[in-house]
Amino acid sequence: MSEQNLKNHTRIVVGFHVVTFFAILALLIGSIVNLIHSEKENLYSASLICLIAVILGLFFVFVRTFPLKAQDRAIRAEENLRHFVITGKPLSGKLTIPQIVALRFASDEEFVELAAKAAQENLSNKQIKQSIKNWRADYHRA
Repeated sequence: MSEQNLKNHTRIVVGFHVVTFFAILALLIGSIVNLIHSEKENLYSASLICLIAVILGLFFVFVRTFPLKAQDRAIRAEENLRHFVITGKPLSGKLTIPQIVALRFASDEEFVELAAKAAQENLSNKQIKQSIKNWRADYHRA
């Protein structure tokens, strides 16, 4: 596996993020077209197909967002513990979850200073990641 950095730390799973998304989108569009052009005797089944497409679209969103929320909570706890171990104090309450998630890539040497700067200047997660000089890779994320 190549060394992780700002440019390559995002992860796209083609089968899920691309193929499944476009398959559900095609099903939704096709089912709407089918519903619009359906005869009265086929209206019920066309409506059910449309409903299935909507349900699959919702599944697609929730299957990804629910685990990400849990992962964000775990990262917040891990980074708060790391900050406490280094400084004896918890992370600033001013930091948002996206900021804390971005801070996880900072090495221990720059973590405390960058966390304080992020809280003080309200840096975005992108600005935090761009400020990191010594990238701490995370190869175990979902």
